[in-house]
Amino acid sequence: MSIWIQVVQHLQPGGIETMALDLQRMEEAHEQGIIISLEGTKEEALAAWPRLIPFADRLMFLNKPAGFSWKTLWKLTNLFRRWAVPVVHTHHIGPLIYGGIAARLARVKVVIHTEHDAWHLRQQRRRILQGAILKWVKPMLVADANLVAGELKTALGVTDENVQVIKNGIDTHSFTPGNKLIAREALGLPNNCQIIGCAGRLEVEKGQAVLIEALPFLPADVHLAFAGDGSQRQGLEQLVESLHLSHRVHFLGALDCMPRFYQSLDLFCLPSYFEGLSLVILEAQACEVPAVVTNVGASTEALCPRTGTVVEPGSAFAMAQALELKLEKPSSGNPRQFVKQSGDLRTTARNYAALRHRFL
Repeated sequence: MSIWIQVVQHLQPGGIETMALDLQRMEEAHEQGIIISLEGTKEEALAAWPRLIPFADRLMFLNKPAGFSWKTLWKLTNLFRRWAVPVVHTHHIGPLIYGGIAARLARVKVVIHTEHDAWHLRQQRRRILQGAILKWVKPMLVADANLVAGELKTALGVTDENVQVIKNGIDTHSFTPGNKLIAREALGLPNNCQIIGCAGRLEVEKGQAVLIEALPFLPADVHLAFAGDGSQRQGLEQLVESLHLSHRVHFLGALDCMPRFYQSLDLFCLPSYFEGLSLVILEAQACEVPAVVTNVGASTEALCPRTGTVVEPGSAFAMAQALELKLEKPSSGNPRQFVKQSGDLRTTARNYAALRHRFL
């Protein structure tokens, strides 16, 4: 059995963390993947995200304190040496620093680093730090979108030969179309209205406030449903109350069955200010729900060009116009076919497996 390690910053509901779990789930028969979270404890993570429970025996948590931790670096290095780990795969800059350096100190044969977005590289300090780490660690560098690859080339001077694109994928066997009425009944959502859904962490950068502010411009029979939780939930609920929209906005919290959520929708919206290549856009479309997304990050790379709509971030009125037009005049075509061709997890997993075994 060949052990391979993924290093993530934390294991909370999110796109990077979901991708790490999916890659472990889709590993090859002779592999045994372990995910190491730099932050947090297993007990806290399992309680906050039940999806982790089936993976619990192959999760490790280092409970790293705030700031840089030499202790965490040496703990990882010694772990890689003791297990004679042949492959380490890091996700994002923090795990690259700890996992990448530890892997090189432990003489790990294959080091892969995936960059899931590159907006942080607009900060000079981040550019200098990440550039230096990449030069020393020399991982096989992967971007999860063409846009991210382009930004790595621009910000860090990475050449075409030194970065490859492996786009994120979702499990199209799990995310499938379903009965809208049954899904709404299961979630406690009304059946006599049109529902626009949004999934993700409730944080400022996700732009849910703009979507709520767009709702008064939409017909009275249009409702919003939010799947997810976060630090901004109370503020968003207060915004809803101030606009007298409580009867039209449904906060569902973190859900165990996301396909059911998408199946309950007429339209999906991602109003973010910052994104990489978002999995939730792919998930919604795999359930045959068209999407309206903001023109940020690599969102357009996840959007079906025949059925999707792009809008600039930050404008409630522009958002409302795009949503109303999409509800009134749905585009022809099937966004599920786009996802099966361009965003299927099995293709993503095969490509990463090929990288893991290239030099073994």
